[in-house]
Amino acid sequence: MKKGLFFALLASIIMVGCNPSSDGANNSTTPTGEIKTIAFVTNNPSDYWLAAKAGTEKAASELKGYKVEFKMSPDTNAASQKQILDDLVVNGVKGIAVSPTDPIGQKGDLDKIVDGGVLLITQDSDAADSKRACYIGTDNFAAGEMAGEEVKKALPNGGKIMVFVGKADAQNAKERFGGLKKALEGSKVEVVDLRTDDGDRARAKQNVADAIVKYPDLAGCVGLWSYNGPGIINAIKEAKKVGAIKVVTFDDEADTIAGVKDGSIFSMVVQQPFVFGYESMMMMAKVLDGDKSVLPADKKKIIPTRAVNKESVEEYIKSLPTK
Repeated sequence: MKKGLFFALLASIIMVGCNPSSDGANNSTTPTGEIKTIAFVTNNPSDYWLAAKAGTEKAASELKGYKVEFKMSPDTNAASQKQILDDLVVNGVKGIAVSPTDPIGQKGDLDKIVDGGVLLITQDSDAADSKRACYIGTDNFAAGEMAGEEVKKALPNGGKIMVFVGKADAQNAKERFGGLKKALEGSKVEVVDLRTDDGDRARAKQNVADAIVKYPDLAGCVGLWSYNGPGIINAIKEAKKVGAIKVVTFDDEADTIAGVKDGSIFSMVVQQPFVFGYESMMMMAKVLDGDKSVLPADKKKIIPTRAVNKESVEEYIKSLPTK
């Protein structure tokens, strides 16, 4: 080979090696030269997942030999999520971290993914009866109890409350509602009903507006999914019921944080979706590289939650990871 051709070829190889991946993944090859794809799949299109996406991107920047994909489900329908999962499997994905929309109805599909040789973990919402290797996320029953304790603080004399969520049969929704009711046992707080919205923000807000009209003596509202907080507080503001109806909700969307800061929302129970995204990708990569010691014996890695109110919200904001 001529020297000129040799150096030109060498330069082209260096240029290709320095070209960053368009999706932020660190595509440096493993010793075998293989690049493995791992993916994170949501159960709805809420802004809540943007922090999780940032977590997956941080993991991608640290992992060598892996391509990380982030897939946002367009709605709360199990069929939509199944299509995403099927496409990933067809395209040769090695590992998937999913928040199942319907853990019972999807069990067969999830088990089929595992039987096909794909590493499967759940995040945010579990499917404990499936063949998933691990769950990473909130202890949702305990988080529901935490929300219940906040409700009792907001309504020391009791009163009627309404609860709102996207889908009542999602595992995290069932567990949060169960924990909430457990915490309220023996108190003077009465849970009137649980209303669902299938992930539709407009419907979520309308559910609150309807409840305010139907129950003039409504004392409180609880939102179990992230977008329920903004829906609740915006409906309450339009009804001129700020202060009269106490609000406890999950997660830290912008309107929710603003409501906690100005006192129109009593408190928010916050999770750590950034950690869900980061830890799920790192765990899958380690397992796929042969280190199964990272899988807990009970197949659960619980990420702590906390309650944030007007007094602690500024400190909480400062603690948030850079997205």
